[in-house]
Amino acid sequence: MSNVETFRYDNRIVRAFAIATAIWALVGTAAGLLAACQLFWPALNLDTPFLTFGRIRPLHTNAVIFAFVGNGMFMGIYYSLQRLCKARMFSDALSWFNFWGWNGIIVSAAITLPLGLTTSKEYAELEWPIDIAIAVVWVAFTVNLLGTIIRRREKHMYVAIWFYIATALTVAMLHIFNSLAIPASLFKSYSVYAGVQDALVQWWYGHNAVAFFLTTPYLGLMYYFLPKAANRPVFSYRLSIIHFWALIFIYIWAGPHHLLYTALPDWAQSLGMAFSVMLIAPSWGGMLNGLLTLRGAWDKVRQEPMLKFMVVAVTAYGMATLEGPTLAIKSVNALSHYTDWTIAHVHTGALGWNGFLTFSMLYWLFPKLWNTKLWSVKLANYHFWIGLLGMMFYVVPMYTSGVTQGLMWKEFTPDGFLRYPNFLETVLRLVPMYQLRAIGGSLYVIGIVIMLFNLYKTAKSGQFVGDQEAQAAALNPAKKESPKLGHRWLEGVPVTFTVLSLIAVVIGGLVEIVPMFLVKENVPTISSVKPYTPLEVLGRDIYIREGCVGCHSQMIRPFRSETERYGEYSKAGEYIYDHPFLWGSKRTGPDLHRIGGKYPDAWHYNHMEDPRSTSPGSIMPPYAWLLTRELDRSVIQPRMKALRATGVPYTDEEIAGAEKQIEEQSRKIVANLAVGMIPDAPADREIIALIAYLQRLGTDIKQQPTNAPMASK
Repeated sequence: MSNVETFRYDNRIVRAFAIATAIWALVGTAAGLLAACQLFWPALNLDTPFLTFGRIRPLHTNAVIFAFVGNGMFMGIYYSLQRLCKARMFSDALSWFNFWGWNGIIVSAAITLPLGLTTSKEYAELEWPIDIAIAVVWVAFTVNLLGTIIRRREKHMYVAIWFYIATALTVAMLHIFNSLAIPASLFKSYSVYAGVQDALVQWWYGHNAVAFFLTTPYLGLMYYFLPKAANRPVFSYRLSIIHFWALIFIYIWAGPHHLLYTALPDWAQSLGMAFSVMLIAPSWGGMLNGLLTLRGAWDKVRQEPMLKFMVVAVTAYGMATLEGPTLAIKSVNALSHYTDWTIAHVHTGALGWNGFLTFSMLYWLFPKLWNTKLWSVKLANYHFWIGLLGMMFYVVPMYTSGVTQGLMWKEFTPDGFLRYPNFLETVLRLVPMYQLRAIGGSLYVIGIVIMLFNLYKTAKSGQFVGDQEAQAAALNPAKKESPKLGHRWLEGVPVTFTVLSLIAVVIGGLVEIVPMFLVKENVPTISSVKPYTPLEVLGRDIYIREGCVGCHSQMIRPFRSETERYGEYSKAGEYIYDHPFLWGSKRTGPDLHRIGGKYPDAWHYNHMEDPRSTSPGSIMPPYAWLLTRELDRSVIQPRMKALRATGVPYTDEEIAGAEKQIEEQSRKIVANLAVGMIPDAPADREIIALIAYLQRLGTDIKQQPTNAPMASK
């Protein structure tokens, strides 16, 4: 009696994610193009709070990472997992909950981020209600994934499934721990971590979001779609085993390389650097395994645009994963950090690895789903070359810009003075590079438009098959295999495999993070550092809302070039009341950690109203609405209570008298403005709170004199 079973693959969920992927590809990259143009054309900020660079940039990153790549990941997983397991997804209801929930989250991000509702934590900007929704939807996806694997008809789990399992487990862990916060209202919360601890947890998350959201699932998709399209087996099964286990174990340790030369303890920095360098081996093992799979199939690569995209994607992965460890070496990082070099590096991976691999999958899946041929191979080839040219026009100017920035910031004259003391000199030198980048971004977007048209015509020319019939032999759990323990055996026991994968990714996080919370010496306190006043708390929240951290760092590294330009280097104890930390990752404008007291209040007032009035040639947009928008003082008490819950020592008396204290400090600032030829400035405007915060920065400890003036970006 035959035990062959007939079942149906669910193509409808794949189609839904495929269409969403294609749409979000255009939206996410168009938002990025707008942000790129704003950096050399400030008028594109449109003098509105909702479309400034500080709010568009996180919208762009979230749209590309979670909307475009996220939907692409789900598209590829839902298609490949069913066929690798020879089983329909565990639950159709969970599949659709995943789709509508995830895209609902993306829409909520598209609404809240332009409104300034943000935590400011990179790649984790969404506020706490949306964070909870992300966790719920991700758990639903994980249950659906593991449920499908458990009821599979194929005994052994193919390598792609290993990467899917690691992705599901690790992303949940990263998201939950990094997003822990105390709500102050429906859309305002404060991270439970402060300063140095918050920075470590954030970049443990941030780096590994790149690792386990942008890398591991796409490696699994590479292992499925590349052999399928080339019609060849994976080059080396043994290499795939080494690639997987080494990658997921080592990757989780590398987060601190984002914090080299900061106030993070040196042991954590060195640990992150060491494991980052080790990442070269498994990363390049995966790249070579992908490229060598194409041995003997290069004629097909020349004919198939899908394979062209895949080859460039895998090559970009290799280049980015060689460059990443290189940038994690302290001597290299001293030049590259806070510059456009990092932007070039990130976009090599985003445009090349994630973008081109997603395009490849779309070109392969649409004809399969609609049971037809690609409408135009010629258009797909046009897309490939236009997209590749766009990527080159993007990253090459950014590499040039980054190296230029790093060298100009550090250059001294023979007499020992900074050659470019005015930060704005560097900015103006980079404007042509920003313009070239916009040309590259435009080409990349044009390629996506061509793809959308081609995919639409492909779908119109075919007939969609929602439930695709298939047959496979039922899995017999009673069937005994060889008692030898090995990886082949491990591939047949998904629960054990999942537990071992979880252990592999947990170890690194525990070793790095636990000492930061248990060993007091890792975060030494400074007696002169006090909590922010109520007005400064509101000013800091405005600073976060407007996305200022996207252009300005608050971390002076212990280099002479930085202490001469900005003042005394930053100490860990200065940040113990910072929820969240605001060290930044890019300097489009100067560092602000010692800005307090360097300029009179009137300078800040004029600078926010019209940056070019104080800094001719500045590319910073005006924030004139801060001068007219009334400061909402009613929110201060719940916010101070939330901060107290995180550990900031506000007393009941201080919280009760917060509004009175705001009035007193505001009157002093208004008096200072009058001295600065700004008479009759209202005391109840948001600009007053922002000035209070900016004038507080760096004043808790004695400042060193500098020989260099500051300038706006």
